[in-house]
Amino acid sequence: MRSLLFVPADSEKKLPKALASAADVVILDLEDSVALADKPKARRLACEVLSSPRGRAKLFVRVNDLSSGLTGADLDAVAAARPDGLLLPKSESGADVKRLIAMAHLPVLAIATETAASMFNLGTYGDCGPELLGLTWGMEDLAAALGAQSNRDAQGRPTAPYDLARTLCLIGARAAGVEPVDGVHANFRDLAGLEAQCRDAVRDGFTAKMCIHPDQVAVINRIFTPSPEAIAKARRIVEAFAQAGDAGVIGLDGEMLDVPHLKAAKALLARVAS
Repeated sequence: MRSLLFVPADSEKKLPKALASAADVVILDLEDSVALADKPKARRLACEVLSSPRGRAKLFVRVNDLSSGLTGADLDAVAAARPDGLLLPKSESGADVKRLIAMAHLPVLAIATETAASMFNLGTYGDCGPELLGLTWGMEDLAAALGAQSNRDAQGRPTAPYDLARTLCLIGARAAGVEPVDGVHANFRDLAGLEAQCRDAVRDGFTAKMCIHPDQVAVINRIFTPSPEAIAKARRIVEAFAQAGDAGVIGLDGEMLDVPHLKAAKALLARVAS
């Protein structure tokens, strides 16, 4: 899982384009991109997509948040069609994830930074079980919750509260043993900025990224796919440690490597194999 593409589930024009993209996951959105009056249509079209022959992409559904009063109707419409997962917006803690899992009996990916309260609970997702697939973060709803005039500085970079949300999402996901998924790059025409953001995300430990336009998918897939050189080096690290027996530190190509390097190499190879 590298790229996760949102598409409004009520858009008969956008749905085929999203499904024809190279995204690893297509997220049929029933929440923010769909007006209240159009939610019945979105549920119907999402169910039709889920019930049709599927391509290579996994199909997730973003339901409305648990406080909206709409989640039950969302699940009534789509759960029987067995989406590959649900995206839970405005999750405030692991308890919200467990509640949705109990309601739907489906895997869940949670957007874990969209309310003020959620920022204090990024360490609560560790006991959600294997149905929790990962955590991701968002800054638009959080900015509204904080009463911010803007969530970006004069250079277009996220300001401190939103950098904190990103960091806590990454740490919370790793603490819970699930995938950390980077948030969207909202300017879908700015592919250079997207590439820079993807490289930063890979550097910091994220394994996938959300997106809002099919044109963003190729960039995300390319950068979140480990290079042949990185794979070869990871294999050499694992082999070198195996040959060294129980050594805590080894030398390879003039570089001293210890157990954290071995863990990182094994994690990269596991991603490639999955």
